[in-house]
Amino acid sequence: MADSTIENAGLLVVDKAAGVTSHDVVSQCRKVFGTRRIGHAGTLDPMATGVLVIGVERATKLLGLLSLTTKSYAATIRLGQSTTTDDADGEVTEATAAGDVGDGAIATGIRDLTGEISQVPAKVSAIKVDGHRAHALVRGGTEFELAARPVTVSRFEVLETRRDGDFVDLVVEVDCSSGTYIRSLARDLGAALGVGGHLTALRRTAVGPFTLEHARTMEAVTADPGLSMGIDDAAKLCFPHRPISDDEAESISQGRWLEPVGRTGIYTVVDPSGQAIALVQEKGRRASSVMVVRPATLR
Repeated sequence: MADSTIENAGLLVVDKAAGVTSHDVVSQCRKVFGTRRIGHAGTLDPMATGVLVIGVERATKLLGLLSLTTKSYAATIRLGQSTTTDDADGEVTEATAAGDVGDGAIATGIRDLTGEISQVPAKVSAIKVDGHRAHALVRGGTEFELAARPVTVSRFEVLETRRDGDFVDLVVEVDCSSGTYIRSLARDLGAALGVGGHLTALRRTAVGPFTLEHARTMEAVTADPGLSMGIDDAAKLCFPHRPISDDEAESISQGRWLEPVGRTGIYTVVDPSGQAIALVQEKGRRASSVMVVRPATLR
């Protein structure tokens, strides 16, 4: 049985513009697609641009799983200034001439921030503190501290070093785990070098398998509405596949479980017609669904 929430469900990859929030993009998409069932995977700060993955209709259920994937960024770090927000939107709190900081010291600082590290999130993040967003507490003048969290920075590479008087601007690329704050990397690099640091530019270039090549601007989406991919293609692109029979598809779509086959992690089970039926994870003697893409009532 076809259903409009399946037929119209999928992902839209937006190239977010500077100066708008992720919620602004969601609001625009709700108007464009005529539904309130819109969400996003991974917030981008207003200053930041680049890949923002939007879920439409039933595909919103994929977003929590997509948020766990790796992300890639292109950024510019300014050494020689600290700000209240660790980026260019904040007020300068301290300035220390960075002109004498050598390339070797910078390389050492970056190496120390690569791999599995412990990172204190930015205070203007969306992390909740006693039920309130950290960025809202900052704007309200509330004093608080955030605990350090383990994150993985698999790549932190300097592409260009610009020296301009008391400042050193580093053009960098970063591949990292979900939950890593690039502004915190800028802050911590500047602190380690004794001159302070903040972000002056940030562009997300990838979220999991989705890159800028998949992305469209909101102006383009508004002019010509359409998904980047349907829910079937999204489930199959983002996770490994396991082919199943029609009988198994009927079973898992009704909330039952499948026999495990010895796989780790989440994978997509695909019926003989190529439809993604569910996302499944094995535990013990069961391969149980973590999300049913096509429930029996919608098949």
